Amino acid sequence: MAGIVLTDASPVIVLARIDGLGWLKSIFGQVHVPVPVRKEVLTGRDKAGEPMILDAINRNMLIVLRRDWKAPQFPDLGEGEAGCIRAAVNLRKPCLILMDDRAGRATAIERGFKVAGTAAIIALAKRKKLIPSAAAVFERLLQMDFRLSAEVIRAVLEEVGER
Repeated sequence: MAGIVLTDASPVIVLARIDGLGWLKSIFGQVHVPVPVRKEVLTGRDKAGEPMILDAINRNMLIVLRRDWKAPQFPDLGEGEAGCIRAAVNLRKPCLILMDDRAGRATAIERGFKVAGTAAIIALAKRKKLIPSAAAVFERLLQMDFRLSAEVIRAVLEEVGER
């Protein structure tokens, strides 16, 4: 895909917690973090995954965008989701947005952007042989209380030949 990959907070936080941030670089090359997402993932309150995210930014595995656009507004979305979609709109390039939030995904798709969530990233990591088992990764996510429907997990496991 020509264009830019933008990420919302959820995929970054989840991948940081399971030591999967390196997958992003291996799968997508550069992954860009809008300013509102950076503020959300680096709170300075030592949240789970925060040190790994900061390290990924410092090592240019995640690239923080320099500009923070204020329009268009998406008042029904969280600031991270809105910031991702705002960046995509203003960059005026084809974008893939990494996002788990259902309302944010719907808005991004309505705007014509491609969207992938954490489950899709796990499928891609499995296909690229970055992980031995997608099922094991999903099990870890479920133990962390990350919400994924059984239907999504089943579909990914079938897609990667683990079912």
